[in-house]
Amino acid sequence: MIKLGVLDQVYVSEGRTAREGLLESTRLIQAAEELGYSRFWVSEHHAMRAIAFSSPEVLVAHLAAATSRIRVGSGGIMLPHYSAYKVAENFRLLEALHPGRIDLGLGRAPGGMPLSTRALQQDKYVDVNRYPQQVLDIIGYLHEAMPAGHPFEKLLASPSIPTAPEIWLLGSSGESARIAALLGTSYAFAEFFGTPGGEEATKYYLDHFESNQLLEEHPRAMIATLAICAETEEEADRLARSSDLLFLGIRTGRELPFLPSVQTATDYPYTEAELQLVQQNRQRRVIGTPDQVKEGLLRLAEAYNVSEILINSPIHDPQARIRSYELIAEAFGMKEGR
Repeated sequence: MIKLGVLDQVYVSEGRTAREGLLESTRLIQAAEELGYSRFWVSEHHAMRAIAFSSPEVLVAHLAAATSRIRVGSGGIMLPHYSAYKVAENFRLLEALHPGRIDLGLGRAPGGMPLSTRALQQDKYVDVNRYPQQVLDIIGYLHEAMPAGHPFEKLLASPSIPTAPEIWLLGSSGESARIAALLGTSYAFAEFFGTPGGEEATKYYLDHFESNQLLEEHPRAMIATLAICAETEEEADRLARSSDLLFLGIRTGRELPFLPSVQTATDYPYTEAELQLVQQNRQRRVIGTPDQVKEGLLRLAEAYNVSEILINSPIHDPQARIRSYELIAEAFGMKEGR
């Protein structure tokens, strides 16, 4: 049976505040832990009014402190903005506080529009082609194993601890899969982005994985997808309308300042072209009853040849969102298997 986790982008829902969104995320991770989900990741996005945070490492600290068993991590840290040393320090501290529960997901994307990228990289020279070396540096810092001759060979990323976070490279392209295979890290593909070539990218990673003596001996891949579950098809379809309008805005460059309510999404005057875009987006979603969602997730796991899936469920009603995760957990018998 596949493992299931949660990807939470912590939306600010229409009619509610950023603080309320953060509190809803806290309640969601507590429910996810009780339901038996394996891990809970939060993303990094900048200058987006619809998202309640931009610093995953800070939110990871809060969420890990609010739970006791579930793995908590970044999905992910957009590494080209930052010093590998500082990222290693942050996540070693998180690992020291919550040993065996911290994941460090790393990405190459900017996580925002050009203006926020310029602000993040102000007065710095950034070469995205150095990303693989940055990843290797983080591995060295986390395991106190910087290679001989490295300019920071003797530098400690404190605190010195016996365990290290799991490292995952995130991607929506074949290039990230290539880097993950070459460096011997775990790999997570953002299936819900809708970027073509995901199955091929994951296959490349699995076929070309080169083990890193400091990390996993074997390849480990998972995907993140969008899934919404309810007792009936009609209710699942209704709940999914909020994400339909949200992602339509992102795709057309008319970003909404919140996750819209079902009523707002229902009342929106879609054009024929917009309806076609919504239907295209729906093709990449898993929406329906527990049996339908289970079937859809298992089909994705088989297509991508992965044993773990992170589920992203942008539902406006926080109770309906928790209920969606509960129904999926029940369909997979997760609590019984613990």
